Amino acid sequence: MPCLYVYNKIDQISMEEVDRLARKPNSVVISCGMKLNLDYLLEMLWEYLALTCIYTKKRGQRPDFTDAIILRKGASVEHVCHRIHRSLASQFKYALVWGTSTKYSPQRVGLTHTMEHEDVIQIVKK
Repeated sequence: MPCLYVYNKIDQISMEEVDRLARKPNSVVISCGMKLNLDYLLEMLWEYLALTCIYTKKRGQRPDFTDAIILRKGASVEHVCHRIHRSLASQFKYALVWGTSTKYSPQRVGLTHTMEHEDVIQIVKK
């Protein structure tokens, strides 16, 4: 089971102690009061939980970067379809994907295509 140790209130201890804690494996040092290192904590949580962020796009519109679908790493287009609606996978024709998981932008893919972090998907039904 992956574990991440988060040490708070680093603004109240010496720099040597902060350095010693930060060098430990699977640990992050933060200060909520002074808002130190919170962005790094968020980045580490995404990495340790193995999550990916998938954005959707409707035909003729720009991608919606405000509302993402959060899935585990290695999720396929079929997983995205099930997350949107359980009957969408049975009506699936193909999908257009923009992002790092494709050779071309956009690329036409099937249900077995593996999505990557911050890909954009447009699903076309039968």
